[in-house]
Amino acid sequence: MKLPLRAYWDLLSRHIRPQRGRFSLLVVLLFTSIGLQLVNPQILRSFIDTALGGGELRALTLAATAFVIIALVQQVVGISVNYLGQSVAWTATNALRLELADHSLSLDMSFHNAHTPGELIERIDGDVAAMADFFAQFVITLIGNLALLVGILIAIFLEDWRAGLGFAAFAVVSLVLLSRMRDIAMPEEKARRKGEAEMYGFIEEQLSGTEDIRANGAVAFSLRKLGILQAAIFRANYRAHFKEWIIHIVMGISLVAGNLVAIGSGYWLYQLSAITLGTAYLFVHYMNMLEMPIYSLTREMEAFQMIGACVERLTELRHVRRTVSEGDLAELPAAPAPASAQIHGYAQNPALLAASLATASPGGNGHHSANSPQGLRVAFENVTFAYADGDGDAVLEDLSFALPPGRVLGLLGRTGSGKTTLTRLLLRLFDPTQGAVTLNTVDLRRLTYTALRQQVAIVTQEVQLFRASVRDNLAFFDASIPDERILAAIHELELGDWYAALPAGLDTLLEEGGAGLSAGEAQLLAFTRILLRSPGLVILDEASSRLDPHTERRIERAITRLIQGRTAIVIAHRLSTVQRADEILILENGRLLEHGERLKLAADPASRFASLLQTGLEEVLV
Repeated sequence: MKLPLRAYWDLLSRHIRPQRGRFSLLVVLLFTSIGLQLVNPQILRSFIDTALGGGELRALTLAATAFVIIALVQQVVGISVNYLGQSVAWTATNALRLELADHSLSLDMSFHNAHTPGELIERIDGDVAAMADFFAQFVITLIGNLALLVGILIAIFLEDWRAGLGFAAFAVVSLVLLSRMRDIAMPEEKARRKGEAEMYGFIEEQLSGTEDIRANGAVAFSLRKLGILQAAIFRANYRAHFKEWIIHIVMGISLVAGNLVAIGSGYWLYQLSAITLGTAYLFVHYMNMLEMPIYSLTREMEAFQMIGACVERLTELRHVRRTVSEGDLAELPAAPAPASAQIHGYAQNPALLAASLATASPGGNGHHSANSPQGLRVAFENVTFAYADGDGDAVLEDLSFALPPGRVLGLLGRTGSGKTTLTRLLLRLFDPTQGAVTLNTVDLRRLTYTALRQQVAIVTQEVQLFRASVRDNLAFFDASIPDERILAAIHELELGDWYAALPAGLDTLLEEGGAGLSAGEAQLLAFTRILLRSPGLVILDEASSRLDPHTERRIERAITRLIQGRTAIVIAHRLSTVQRADEILILENGRLLEHGERLKLAADPASRFASLLQTGLEEVLV
């Protein structure tokens, strides 16, 4: 794929516009530097002609002094150009990096399933860093040297049009040659960058699965696979360098031809007495200067070819569009009051019924408060879903059920039955292929992402903690949440002793992945996050598994506090987990096998749930 030059600029232009003042200064300094480069040879020509003509010493001294001063100023301006170019470039590319990171995080899960973390890191970090070097070095070199080339040609034409034609012919031939050859190494460079992304992705996967790899004796396989990936990178790199050598050889020949043009035209015109000896020297000097931008452009072709693959990959990433589009409803209406048929289901827990009736009331504004738990009505209406990157088979098929506000649903089913997919649809990581998922009778597709994330929260077995302070880990960098509220949630979930031992309180830095924390502490921190958000729907994916009995009891007490007044869906494999459920829903091969009140199903010998209780959930639901 041959990219137009505009594609390179378009990638950075939106982040350069906010720096218009600094960029304008950069352009002014760049052209000032070029002007100074054109002036000094004129001073040398004047010096030579004056000296040969027996000119006064004072004139020669002035010429020499002017030459030195201009050379010094040129150095200062050149340093300023490099510094300012680097600053503008890195500011723009850092903004580009943030844009791409935000864009990647907003893409559908199908995109992330198809791309490894290592690949995305290579694009967002490696490719963008290459873009910074490209702009700071290549673009400045390109603009500067093209302007210098034009300035030299104008200066030569002003001296003698015949010499100007010779210089222009040489420049045109050289530039045409450049334009023809600029993309010949791009396919190999693209292959190299792609290979590096695959290698980084593979390394990330191997490091995360080190325990399993060593336990299963797969170390040799991992090393062999890594060697194969490295060999592919080497081959692509070798082919790219070989083509670059060809470019340098061809341009070296053209530079020799340029010297012949300068010397030949200068000698011919001097013999015709059309120019002075100083002007003949000027021709040779300007040709050397003309060779410099051409040679520099040739040298920068390597950077141009390398960046071409980066630009193409980054452009492709920017053009990826999500299929899960954001809705326009910024607030979720309150749940309707439970119907009489639903109220019967709360007879086991009058307090929960009272809470549900209270939270279902619109209050004064008909919308949820940010700090008060209000259970949501959840409904799946003839939902069918199949992963776009799968084999086309439906993971969920014609699924319909409703969960009244404030109720706890125990979600059961074998591995692969569709439990995780169901929760992903509630989080709107995917949209149903058919049917609708609703909260308080509102289709999720109508909600903004912010409105949805405020009302739906999930805790999984693997808690994601960041290398950041306790405060930022719990509040997700939301400065509007006061410390007092964070501390209240910590103590409510029995983390007071843990907090008291922290060296810097809420400012204590946690390690990435929760290193240094027990599994129970990590789970309780995840619960604290939810408590601070106060969502209406909580999803617990076997959140109390893999814990010792003491810690498990502590987690169970925390779960009780967490789901109070809220609607909850609990994915469970163990009998103890489903004891808190008001209702049970069993999936089998993506279809609804059974749904009803837990106590009624348990008392019905013909129910699937009763059979599971007799057999043992752990033994069956795997």
